[in-house]
Amino acid sequence: MSASSLLDGNACVFGLQWGDEGKGKIVDFMAEQADVIARYCGGANAGHSVVINGVKHSTHLLPVGIFRPHTINVIGNGVVLDPEKLFDEISVNSAKGFAITPTNLKISYKAHVVMPWHKQEDAAREAAAGADGIGTTKRGIGPTYADKMHRTSAIRVADLLREDTLKERIHRIVADKNKVFASLYGEKPLDAAAIYKQYADYGKRIAAFVDDTGHLLIQSWKAGKRILFEGAHAALLDVDHGTYPYVTSSNCSTLGLFTGSGVPPQTVKNYIGIMKAYSTRVGGGPFPTEQENDTGHYIRERGNEYGTTTRRPRRIGWFDACAVKYSSDLCGTTTIAVMLLDVLSGLDELKICTGYTLRGQKMDYFRADMDTLAEVEPIYETLPGWKANLSDCRTYSDLPEEAKAYVTRLEQLIGVPISMVSVGPDRTATLMR
Repeated sequence: MSASSLLDGNACVFGLQWGDEGKGKIVDFMAEQADVIARYCGGANAGHSVVINGVKHSTHLLPVGIFRPHTINVIGNGVVLDPEKLFDEISVNSAKGFAITPTNLKISYKAHVVMPWHKQEDAAREAAAGADGIGTTKRGIGPTYADKMHRTSAIRVADLLREDTLKERIHRIVADKNKVFASLYGEKPLDAAAIYKQYADYGKRIAAFVDDTGHLLIQSWKAGKRILFEGAHAALLDVDHGTYPYVTSSNCSTLGLFTGSGVPPQTVKNYIGIMKAYSTRVGGGPFPTEQENDTGHYIRERGNEYGTTTRRPRRIGWFDACAVKYSSDLCGTTTIAVMLLDVLSGLDELKICTGYTLRGQKMDYFRADMDTLAEVEPIYETLPGWKANLSDCRTYSDLPEEAKAYVTRLEQLIGVPISMVSVGPDRTATLMR
């Protein structure tokens, strides 16, 4: 199987665990063969990293396709857009020589806008919750999605382009938010006039990028263009199907693809799940295979397991096949990429969670329920490790037999073919299987 063949009928790249699996690298790898890259969920709380010729580049709102000059990049309606972060990101990557213009970047007029009151609310709620907080990035993502559902207190990209109505909306919303902030959190009032001035300016700057991206994607599909849909976060963080409430605020599984980009299900044929060769998660929440020990520390340091956006140290655990099978089935995964296999080099043995016990009873399926997962005990299968450095391998056959056996066992447990294995951060360290 080739990267090119995976784009026949279009494809979606998404995470199968708790995020940070290395989706950015695979999107970039496949974008060489794509015409359009479309991001469909999340906000600036996500982070994708790409290494090109030994140099690391990051995106948070921009689709990873910006690193491929031939692609059109779409920020879909399911994304919550922080204009300040967007323009910072455009500036940083433009300075590195990547062209980001209205020709190759299109932003949905339907996308909702992260406003200053969303960030203030996010931080205030987490502070008030104390030890019971869910560990958000405090970037206003959850409150923005909440206001999207409230409707009358939301602002969309299209609103930024209409100064008169924008002014009225901001002043009305700020008046309401200030009452809430003062009553619940003792917060100082926001300045509606200053916010309006700032966001009216963003409206002028963003106008050239704004498009009807759903129409653009459907027309591209009908014209036979090769479209790659780019997920953020991962299935176990999906607001409906993840480990609620320790999740993000969007449908970041493949189930959010269609509402988040404005295309019908027939648009996508191939569903490419991305998973690490071990498990990680950030923030609070149950994590059955967590290793708060020397093994966890070893993997964290070898894998540089610190957040792209926040630099928070990630929690580390053994691979949880039970959880990934749940995600894979949920998302309709057709093929899988295993990332960071090289990080496991040097360990004498590797453990894979194949199921759980709950109050003495075997449980061979994953239940996305916080209270249940907090009680389960993992059932482990042990495989031999390997000492060889995998970073110089450039074909799958170059891998040591123990590494290939580990990949084969993961494939058997999940029940979906593994077609890609990553053994390093660079584009060239991606092995087709």
